[in-house]
Amino acid sequence: MFQKRIAMWSGPRNISTAMMRAWGNRPDTFVCDEPFYSHYLLKTGIVHPGAEEVIRHHERDWRKVVDWLTVTPAEDVAPAAARKTIFYQKQMTHHLLPEIDRAWLTQVDNAFLIREPREVITSFIRIAGTPRLEDTGYPQQLEIFEHVFRETGRVPPVIDARDVLENPPRMLRLLCEALDVEFTDAMLSWPPGLRDTDGIWAKHWYDAVVKTTTFQPYKPKDEPVPDHLQGLLEETEAIYRRLHECRLTP
Repeated sequence: MFQKRIAMWSGPRNISTAMMRAWGNRPDTFVCDEPFYSHYLLKTGIVHPGAEEVIRHHERDWRKVVDWLTVTPAEDVAPAAARKTIFYQKQMTHHLLPEIDRAWLTQVDNAFLIREPREVITSFIRIAGTPRLEDTGYPQQLEIFEHVFRETGRVPPVIDARDVLENPPRMLRLLCEALDVEFTDAMLSWPPGLRDTDGIWAKHWYDAVVKTTTFQPYKPKDEPVPDHLQGLLEETEAIYRRLHECRLTP
């Protein structure tokens, strides 16, 4: 049975899939990929590649998703999970829509993966066009963080993507320590390719990740944010700074 359930909350255009690969390569861990994505697509009607297939293939009812994430025994989550003790959940902050009850968050160990907004916004533009504030996931990430802190009385672990890429062993050790999980070198590399645990959307989004076998070195990005998005940049940077102050430091 699962002894620990970890929800890692990230916004889009981050290293969340690589982080899922790191945890998925642990022999004691079962991973799941963006479990609220189908509900998010159904309720928002947002146009994403393969949206109809995602909605058909994955659970649409957020209540059933919550039960699956929190109370379902390992052997019933998936056959591959039967002998695992950790359930790692790759979560997107913007997928946790307002109607989804937050009470379940106290039943998992929450962690937060952040990235500098300038890099997120310029990457988002290349992939999906001009983002709105809610598309960046920053306000939702802060809301989830504050909810967890308020309900548990503890500051949940926050890691910055740049710190991870600059020193994966150090940051993963710190993350594991914060989550009361033993670190293993298995998290530092993984085989290339797709996984059975990847969402059905992987064929649309994971072209770069499937070629990797480890975290890629950090490369500074100097691409400017367009003038008409400077207001968005300022809003997201203010949120980012609040979370960055709480991050695990190298």
